[in-house]
Amino acid sequence: MTEPASPKKKGVDIIQLLPNLLTISAICAGLTAIRFGYEANYEMAVKLILAACVLDGLDGRLARMMKSTSAIGAELDSLADFLNFGVAPVLVLHSWSLGDSRAGWIAVLCYSVCCVLRLARFNVSSRMESEGGAHDFFVGVPSPAGAVLVMFPMVVSFAVTDMSPVSPLAVSVYVGLIGLLMISRIPTYAFRNISVGQESAKFYLLGGVLLVAALLTYLWTTLALLTLVYFGCLIWGFKSARKDKAKK
Repeated sequence: MTEPASPKKKGVDIIQLLPNLLTISAICAGLTAIRFGYEANYEMAVKLILAACVLDGLDGRLARMMKSTSAIGAELDSLADFLNFGVAPVLVLHSWSLGDSRAGWIAVLCYSVCCVLRLARFNVSSRMESEGGAHDFFVGVPSPAGAVLVMFPMVVSFAVTDMSPVSPLAVSVYVGLIGLLMISRIPTYAFRNISVGQESAKFYLLGGVLLVAALLTYLWTTLALLTLVYFGCLIWGFKSARKDKAKK
């Protein structure tokens, strides 16, 4: 006699929803950052956007590890990226410095439109990468990095408490330039593809611990320095990519 076939399992395990839960949590963080921004609690607003960056880095990797990627999850992630990195940072900046500037609102719109164009291009290139493999460089500045870069004037003002107010016009120009960097063709190094040797792994772990300790102790100063380092990486990546192109 043959044993009766076991009934097919219906539904999904609750743990499979964890990546989507992280994405929705990131959306809530971005929306709450906007609220704190217009309540003039700018430090909390920036911290929430940084938290959204961390959640954005975790949800996709967790979904791939758990083999629970889905079309809905991908759409949620893209919408969360636009809110958290294309809308929330510049609205907080608008409340902080650009509220009385018409040029400031134009810069806000420019940045947000550049971010959505960057995300659309990234979604298309991601589908191509799934067929042809990943690359060592992104095209343009990724939207999470763009959000951190665009908040640099605020971060510096938090680190240097006696700094004189920044000109709204200067902030407007800076915001517009960061938006253009996102849709530019400038190669930006993809740090996700970095690999280290087993012997040197312990030093990277130690460096990571020291970095976390510095962020917990001197958040704004450390974040400002990291942003400057990233600007340096943009220049280095651009020069490296040009050298590689010249050798071909």
